[in-house]
Amino acid sequence: MIIAKEMFLTKGVGRHKERLSSFELSLRDAGIAHYNLVTVSSIFPPHCKLTSRTNGEKKLSPGQVLFVVMSRNDTNEPSRLISATVGLAVPHDRSQIGYLTEHHDYGMTEKRAGDYSEDMAATMLATSMGLEIDLDKSWDENKEEWKIRGKIYTTRNITQSATGDKKGLWTTVVAAAVLVTE
Repeated sequence: MIIAKEMFLTKGVGRHKERLSSFELSLRDAGIAHYNLVTVSSIFPPHCKLTSRTNGEKKLSPGQVLFVVMSRNDTNEPSRLISATVGLAVPHDRSQIGYLTEHHDYGMTEKRAGDYSEDMAATMLATSMGLEIDLDKSWDENKEEWKIRGKIYTTRNITQSATGDKKGLWTTVVAAAVLVTE
């Protein structure tokens, strides 16, 4: 059984005349190019600790299989705005699961994309537990937390946006939640 004990968030951007090379450069910028990435669905494990990228990277070895929830977007259209984001919703009761969502879009600012992914993560977590959620009534702006049927949840996101290279090079953005299993 593989259950992540820790997770970190990362993001990157790459530009190159070749689409694949642009993607590779975005992974390098995010610090995850030297691993065999396996994309997984969107559950934040119970008792999992959110750690910094620096601390998480210390526990990884080049070439290892690495589980990630990843969002990716690219363009070769000059000045086109792109974004990739991963949102996270975590209950205060860490014995419960949390939820991750990935989203990519065109024309969406980094802030708007990040907020959208957090809203989506809170909605997916609530509905996975059979709860209805009203985004406008459940969010407490002052406390920056969600309250759904009396239970408190926090959200965050990792978002990368960029505008397409003016000369038409491929521009790729990635955002990822990296699950550390050791």
